[in-house]
Amino acid sequence: MSYGSEEIDMQNYLKAGEKRALSLSNRGPIRFNNDGTLHKEIIDSYSKNGFYIFEKVFSNDELNDWEKDYLDILEKFPINRTSKIDIKGRPAIASDCKANILYWSKPLADPFGGTDLANGRHPVKMIEPTPKKDDPEEIIYLTQGFLQFSDTFLRAYGHPLLLKVAENINGEDFVPFTEGYFIKDPGLGASVAWHQDGTTHWDNPDWDQYTHGFNFMAQLYKSTPGNGVWVVPGTHQLGKVDIKKMVLEAGTERLPDAVPIVCGPGDVAITNRQVLHGSFANTSADRRVTINYGFHKKSSVLNVLGGGLHGRPQIYDEKHIIERSRLIQYAISARSQKYPEETPYIYKALEKDKKKYTWDDQARKDIKDYSLMDMSI
Repeated sequence: MSYGSEEIDMQNYLKAGEKRALSLSNRGPIRFNNDGTLHKEIIDSYSKNGFYIFEKVFSNDELNDWEKDYLDILEKFPINRTSKIDIKGRPAIASDCKANILYWSKPLADPFGGTDLANGRHPVKMIEPTPKKDDPEEIIYLTQGFLQFSDTFLRAYGHPLLLKVAENINGEDFVPFTEGYFIKDPGLGASVAWHQDGTTHWDNPDWDQYTHGFNFMAQLYKSTPGNGVWVVPGTHQLGKVDIKKMVLEAGTERLPDAVPIVCGPGDVAITNRQVLHGSFANTSADRRVTINYGFHKKSSVLNVLGGGLHGRPQIYDEKHIIERSRLIQYAISARSQKYPEETPYIYKALEKDKKKYTWDDQARKDIKDYSLMDMSI
């Protein structure tokens, strides 16, 4: 696939962006100081750029389990948007859920850009290459609430080093946001137009660069300039930016200061939700599959009216936060069962009640449609 008359300009942009990205010095293994705090070089780089790449977080064995699980999930997707069955005639995954789990798009399209969807936070549409005639009419490019369908995902969610990073960034009482897959198949994957994730706190007098939380992006396959997320470094510190103005001044949606998040399999990018980011249609030959999940500071959600992007608008009281946060404790339990030799993370917010959150068949029933409680700010 190609960008037609803009293909040469696009390929030059991808190459230049990758060169800029690799010059940022914002990648390496997860490192902590002796007192358990995140290494200063990581904190400083994340604070400056709005993202950091933790290399080789997941082992090859864990990636192999993840791939097997993911390929099985693909066969359980509905055959089209309105279908309740999968390719084998079985009830499709999420077919009995109340929450919106599966997000569909035309191949290589930009379903959110230039629309009022998601509170209009994607004001500019990305270029939409022309798909091939024999491509499917629609593809699934995003899922949510997927901890209920994948033990592999749940175990990755409970990775002790990543949860320790979350504690360092958002405090020991950090809380979950939402979880899902981003799927960018070669020659099919949809765009995600430029946006900032935060919606609730831009005018908050206590606003700072950490107010709207962050996302982890764990990569099953490599993330490249052609299939990956792009970031405009430093924009997480600027408040609400004028995306339309930035694109108008650049004369193109290929923003000149943007850089791609370049990762290998098993790498995990931490990305500030306030940083300006987006992705282009995947015309490349490389598949990207990303486990995407985020966390907030408890102070950013407690008794706050949520933005309603990933669940109905509601005030997140203490009871709501505890119930939604139980997924963290279930994940720790699930991971401990699979990796008993690994020292599990201690989630202090629910540590005293952790015996209530043992991962088993009853727990699987307990988390059905848990994403209805996603905390979106």
